Amino acid sequence: MLVDERIVTLFKRNAHHTLTYWSLFFSFGLCIAFLGPTILDLQCQTNSTLNQITWVFFAQQFCLLVGSSVGGVFRRSLFSALAALFVSALVISVIFAIIPACSNVLVLAIAMAVSGFAMGIIDTIANIQLVAIYQKDSAIFLQALHFFIGFGALVSPLIADPFLSETGCGNHTGNQTEIVHHFRNMLRNSPIAEHNITQSHLPHEGGEKEESIVQYAFWIMALINLPVPLAVLFLMYREQLIPCCPSSMPRLLDKDELAMESQQGNEAPDVEQKEHEAAGHGSIFSCCQNDNLRGLPASFFMIHVLGGMVLFMTDGIVGAYAGFVYTYAVAPPMSLPNKTAGYLASVFWAAITAGRLLSIPLSYRFQPVRLLVVNLAGAIVTVLMLLIFYTSSVFLFVGTCLCGLFLSSVFPCMLAYTEDILEYQGCATSVLVTSAGMGEMVMQVLVGSIIQTEGSYSFLLCGVIIACIGFILFVGLLLFHRTIKAEITSTLENGTNVNCPNVSLLPFPCKA
Repeated sequence: MLVDERIVTLFKRNAHHTLTYWSLFFSFGLCIAFLGPTILDLQCQTNSTLNQITWVFFAQQFCLLVGSSVGGVFRRSLFSALAALFVSALVISVIFAIIPACSNVLVLAIAMAVSGFAMGIIDTIANIQLVAIYQKDSAIFLQALHFFIGFGALVSPLIADPFLSETGCGNHTGNQTEIVHHFRNMLRNSPIAEHNITQSHLPHEGGEKEESIVQYAFWIMALINLPVPLAVLFLMYREQLIPCCPSSMPRLLDKDELAMESQQGNEAPDVEQKEHEAAGHGSIFSCCQNDNLRGLPASFFMIHVLGGMVLFMTDGIVGAYAGFVYTYAVAPPMSLPNKTAGYLASVFWAAITAGRLLSIPLSYRFQPVRLLVVNLAGAIVTVLMLLIFYTSSVFLFVGTCLCGLFLSSVFPCMLAYTEDILEYQGCATSVLVTSAGMGEMVMQVLVGSIIQTEGSYSFLLCGVIIACIGFILFVGLLLFHRTIKAEITSTLENGTNVNCPNVSLLPFPCKA
C-alpha cells in the first residue's frame, strides 16, 4: 500500500479539521500570488512607479510577519483558533472585493497590509494545529497543506490573466495603425469585452490609456474564496462552538475521545503530556519569555536560528520570483509580450503545486533532510542556468518550472526536520513561520529596489546569491545537528547531564 494504514486512520479521525485547514491554505495561496501578474495594472490604477508599488509587497509581507508572530495567541483554545481563522478568511474575500476601489498606492498598501495580517494568522494557526494533531506523522500532512498554497497561487494568476492590460500605462499615438488588445478569444464576444472596447475609443488618440478591466478578476477571486470562511464556520458548528446554533451532530472531538477510550488506560498521561508540549507552539512572543529561555543550552537556540535563516532565504526567493518574474520578462533583454509573460507566474505556481503534490508520497518514503538537500541544490543550479541563458525565453519558462519544483517543499520539509530534532517541543513552528514571512518581506523590497536601480538582469543575480547563502546556512544546520548527536551519545554513555533546566523544552534527552 502506498500509505501506511495507520496514517489513513489518523487522517480519517481528523479529516474535517484537516480538510478545513487545507482549504484555508488555498485561500492563503489565492491571496499571495495575484500581486505579481497584476502589478502593472495596479501601478496604472494607483498612478505609481514600480518603486512605489513595491512597497505594497512590503506592506503585505510585513503584516503577514506580524500576523504570523501573534497568530499563536489564538491557539489557546479551539474556539479562539477557529474564530480567528474564520475572520481572517472572510477578510481576504473582502479585500479582494475592494481592491478595484483603491485609486491611491497608500490605500492599496493599507488594504494589502490587512490581508497580510489575516494571511499570517492563517499560516501560523494551520501549521500549529496540524503539527499538534499529527506530531511525528505531520510531515506528509504538512506537504499536503502547502500543496494547497500552490494550488491557490496557481488559480490566482489564471483568473487574472484574461483581464490584464496588454499595454499597461504606455501612451498610444495617433500614428499607430494597429492596437493589440488583451482580450482572450473566449472574451471577445462577451458583454464585458464589448463594453470595454466601446469605452476605449479605438484607436487611442491624444495619449489615452488602455482601459483596464482587471477589477473583474478581483471580484471573481473574492467569490471563489467565499466558501472558505463558510467551511470554517461549519466546522465551528460541528464542534458546537457557536452558542446560538447548537449542533445535533456529535462533536468531532468526542469521536476522538471515544476512539482513545479503546486504547490502554496507561496512555492517558501521554495525552496530557502532548497537550503540554503542543502548548509550547504559541506565539513568537510567548516563546521569547525569559522564564522559558533561562538555562537553555546554545544548541536549542542555534537550531531555531539556522532553520529560520534557511527559510528566510528560500521563501525570500519564492516571494521575489513570484513578484518580479513578470516585470523581468517584459523588460529588456527578454522583452516578452505582456500576454506571454503573464503565463510565467502561472507556470511558477503550477510547478510549486505539482512539486508539493509529488512531495506527499516522497515525504513518506524519504527523510526530510534528504529532500532538503536535493531541493536546495536544485534551486541553485536552476537559477544559475537562468542567469547564464538570460536571453532565452524558452529556458525562462523551463527554468521557472524547475525553480518552482525545487522550492516547492522546502518549507514543509524544514518544518518537519526541525521539529523532529526538537522532539516536537519548543517553538520551532512559530519561529520558522515568522522567519519565512520576514524573508519574503525583506527580499521582495530588496530585489524590487535593485531592479529599479540596476536593471532587470540583477533579478537573477540576486536569486543566485540568495540561494547560495541559503544552502550554506543549511549545511551549517546539518553540521550542527551532527554535533548535537555526538553530544547526546556522550551524555547517554556517561549517564549524567550537568544542566537539566526546563526539561520540556530541551532539544535532547536530559537526565537528572
